[in-house]
Amino acid sequence: MPKVKTNSSAKKRFKVTATGKITHQKSFRRHLLTKKSKKRKRAMNVDGEVHKTNLHFVKRLLRLK
Repeated sequence: MPKVKTNSSAKKRFKVTATGKITHQKSFRRHLLTKKSKKRKRAMNVDGEVHKTNLHFVKRLLRLK
């Protein structure tokens, strides 16, 4: 039986921390930044944690469960 492959797009978008949490990059940080405040841009620079309602789906894509 062949190995099960991890979803390539999920592999690029999510990271697993040492404690097992799954993080993702926050959106709206690529362009049109002049109209956004420094505070807002700084807040978007921090990785967000995957919400518990999406956790099962993301783990399945990453083959963690």
